[in-house]
Amino acid sequence: MSIFVTSDIREGKIERIYANTRYPSVQEGLTFFDAAEKPKISEKAPVENRMLYYVVSFKPSHVFISRDVLGSKPIYFSEDLTISSFKWYFEEEPMKVLPGEVLKISYDGEVIYRKTYSFFDVFEKKAVDDPAEEIIKILEKVKIKDACISFSGGVDSGLLAGIYDAPLISVTASEKEEEWLREAANMLGKEIEIFRFSAKDVRDNLRKIVGSIETTNTLQVSIAVPVYFVTKFAKELGYNKVVFGQGADELFGGYKRYEHVVGKALEDALIEDIRRIGEENLERDSKIAYKNEVMPILPYLSFDMIELALAIPASEKVKRVEGKVIRKYVLREAAKKVIPEEIAIRDKKAIQYSTGTYKILERLAREEKLPLDEYLKKIRYGSSS
Repeated sequence: MSIFVTSDIREGKIERIYANTRYPSVQEGLTFFDAAEKPKISEKAPVENRMLYYVVSFKPSHVFISRDVLGSKPIYFSEDLTISSFKWYFEEEPMKVLPGEVLKISYDGEVIYRKTYSFFDVFEKKAVDDPAEEIIKILEKVKIKDACISFSGGVDSGLLAGIYDAPLISVTASEKEEEWLREAANMLGKEIEIFRFSAKDVRDNLRKIVGSIETTNTLQVSIAVPVYFVTKFAKELGYNKVVFGQGADELFGGYKRYEHVVGKALEDALIEDIRRIGEENLERDSKIAYKNEVMPILPYLSFDMIELALAIPASEKVKRVEGKVIRKYVLREAAKKVIPEEIAIRDKKAIQYSTGTYKILERLAREEKLPLDEYLKKIRYGSSS
């Protein structure tokens, strides 16, 4: 778990702070944060901190709270200045700090400053001559130490595996996928640790998973299951940092639905998806990481990479070549410079399908004679109503 803060306040002055922070969150004095380095505390924090972060800082006259513009790490608060990464910590429905938001709250609970920065307040398009080469250069700038790579056998994690000197781990319920993972790792000249999870593993851990991500949304849960197992597996192997390929699909046009969109509509769809990546993906993954006390490292979501991706035409991301649509075209071209072409060009299913997670969830629901959405509600709340 990440941050849980409760304050004793009398006559508008703070007397005592009760705080519980766990890795990867950090406490320095009265400042709490989750980021690659200590964030700057300023009214322009989302612009000045070129990284994924949240920060909570107790000042003499107020509490300062801010999140990065992508909304990668969830933070909630209440009028009595209880603050947490999880909604369940509150007795009543909390307020949520928005992506790109800066808040100053007085100790009598009054919001004395509030500003929300937009995506294009933070990011700007920059000219680039050789996008494929620049992708590699930016990834090489990310320093990876004492971490493992969550390897899925596709281009996203394959390129990371080719660049970083870090061991590979993976989780799957699919025998077929396990065979490919081992073959791909061997092609990269690397060993891989794989956890084959079963329906029993999913059933035994599902309540924890659903409770951690605080939703019963079918899509969110089906993605959360393998993410939970890979962070848990990494921890069991002795790693507290895991490198993920998160963000590559949004930045470089990886989703199947992009095949049916062209021109400005495709440009707009790509930008909208990266703007919403926090709400759609990163918050979920952060909560799972907090649950297992693991730090996710997301090289594709460095701010330099995001600005590079904004400069690349959508037609070079979802490219039509000889009657075929190639998603993540420019990323695959970059990967060909580093890893075997078979991995670079491999078309891969979404994680919930490639790992067999979705089929397991459907099977568990059928055993309870319930639709999947009702089964997940029963897991979380004890009943399907």
